[in-house]
Amino acid sequence: MIEIERKFLVVSNDYKTKAFNHTRIIQGFLNTHKERTVRVRIKGNQGFLTVKGLSTSNGLSRFEWEKEISTEEAEMLLKICEPGVIDKTRYEVKIDNLIFEIDEFYGDNEGLIIAEIELENENDTFLKPSWLGEEVTGNIKYYNSQLSKQPFKLWKK
Repeated sequence: MIEIERKFLVVSNDYKTKAFNHTRIIQGFLNTHKERTVRVRIKGNQGFLTVKGLSTSNGLSRFEWEKEISTEEAEMLLKICEPGVIDKTRYEVKIDNLIFEIDEFYGDNEGLIIAEIELENENDTFLKPSWLGEEVTGNIKYYNSQLSKQPFKLWKK
């Protein structure tokens, strides 16, 4: 139940031609405390409730627990979430034996595109595609829980 993940900004739309899947995601947060984030998500036609713990100092690892719930339950829980819903499309791209998840954001986070890759080990190496830009692993402003409170459109360019 430990998630090991690295995050990167995306510098082009080239990932779209390589994607084997894409899904619309709507999510909100019941709690955005840094030590325990509780997320409600509708991904396609599935609902999920997720609890994430505090990240390690390098931002690579943290506890994650997820449970599938009905979309009806997720819709009800979204109504009581903190302000700031995240709306995005997630594209999945397989490179070697790993899958990059690329999130293209809408609404208040329009213009932001972030790629994530989950690893088995913090020291795992992987091929970096040309559309992968600056690494932002551990930079809290790129966490979805923070984007819900301080969206991309409010950042100073």
